[in-house]
Amino acid sequence: MNICVFCGSATGATSIYRQAATDLGKALAEHSFTLIYGGGNVGLMGIVADAVMKHGGKVIGVIPDFLLKREVGHRGITELIIVDSMHERKKKMADLANGFIALPGGWGTLEELAEVLTWRQLRLIHNPVAILNVNSFYDALLAQMKHMTQEGFLQPGLLDVVRVETTVEKLISGFVDRSANASL
Repeated sequence: MNICVFCGSATGATSIYRQAATDLGKALAEHSFTLIYGGGNVGLMGIVADAVMKHGGKVIGVIPDFLLKREVGHRGITELIIVDSMHERKKKMADLANGFIALPGGWGTLEELAEVLTWRQLRLIHNPVAILNVNSFYDALLAQMKHMTQEGFLQPGLLDVVRVETTVEKLISGFVDRSANASL
C-alpha cells in the first residue's frame, strides 16, 4: 500500500512535530507501506522520508524541477520523480497513493489536504484521508470545517471520511486494517 504524506517543509516550533514525523516514518516502514511525498530533504518532509529509509522502507518523492534546482530534493530515497509544476506534483502523488495522511505543515500542506478532500467530495478519488492531529495542531481547522458544515457550505457527512487521530499508532492501525482487508 502506498501512503501519501503531506507535511511541512519546516520542522515546527517544538520537537513534538519532528518526533511525530519520525514515528510515522518508522511505522510506515514497519508495515511495509511505501511513502509517497513531496520529495524534499527539508523539514518534516525530510524527517519522515529519512525515518522510512532508516527502517528499511521504500520512499517515492515527487518534486517540481524548480524546487530540485533550489537543492531541496532528497537524493537519498528510493525514487525521486521530477515533474514540471506543483499541480503535476499533486496529481502524480495522488495517482500513486492508496491513502493520504496530513501531518502539521503550512500553506502547502493545507492546500494539498484541501485538494484531496475536494477530490474525495467530487468522487474523483475514494482513498482514505487521515489527519495526525499532533499537539492539537489541527483543532482550529477541524472546528472551521464543522462550522462550514453548520453554515451549509459542506454537506453533512463529508467530515466523516476524514480520520483524525492524535497518535501514530492509532492512525496507522486504520491503514493496516484496510491493507489487510484489501489482500483478502
